[in-house]
Amino acid sequence: MVQKAVGYVRVSTYGQMKEGYSLTYQREEIESYCQKNGIELIGIYEDQGQSGATVDEEGLTVERDGLQDLLAELKYNKVDYVIVLNTSRLWRSDMAKVLIQREFKRNKVDVKAIEQTTYSIYANDPNDFLINGMMELLDQYQRLEIAMKLSRGRRKKAEQGGYAGGGVPYGYNCPKGQKELQINWDEATAILRLFELRELFPDWSLSEYAYQLNYDGFSTAKGKRFTKVQVKCILDREDFYKGLYCYGEITSTGQYSAII
Repeated sequence: MVQKAVGYVRVSTYGQMKEGYSLTYQREEIESYCQKNGIELIGIYEDQGQSGATVDEEGLTVERDGLQDLLAELKYNKVDYVIVLNTSRLWRSDMAKVLIQREFKRNKVDVKAIEQTTYSIYANDPNDFLINGMMELLDQYQRLEIAMKLSRGRRKKAEQGGYAGGGVPYGYNCPKGQKELQINWDEATAILRLFELRELFPDWSLSEYAYQLNYDGFSTAKGKRFTKVQVKCILDREDFYKGLYCYGEITSTGQYSAII
């Protein structure tokens, strides 16, 4: 089976980009290498005037349009190699190296460097092991930091009675782009009927309440018949439907209209 590859060329200064010799030389070397080794060259991606160390520190991505297009190619087409003149065309910083190699490995792609004939990203390098471990810790730290910030924001909002996120309770809507609950009157009518039934028939089972709601023509948020599970969820949220918002250990007067 013929192996497939994409090439990548880069110049880091606008002087090189303007003259174009470096880009041309890299392209010719990649094309010649593929012809000599019987590799099918699908295409060559390039970045002009871009540093090999350029990294988006916040998003942890490499800020090079040509390289981003190359990575997208790997996701949708089976490619065996990325061919470069040398690895410095792909990266010049440890962080950029780890990020790019991680994407290559996800797509089971290796690097062929014309001037580094024995190079492979799958070779065991102690430095790569250390850097990868540090990057994994950094990823975990960032996820925890984001989660903590979101939790603080939600707790603060809950203390003020605002909707702090999560599943929207039956009887309410939360329109896209808005952060306040609004009564869904079709569902609210079913809630009012359920609490009315409980007051009239306190000895009924959950299944009996569900049967009566279905008989009366009501349905769940997904348009299905009520079961005892949905009935219990509504009854357990009695305080919420009375206007008391609970979030974890926080209970406050909700910034939404009560139903019962």
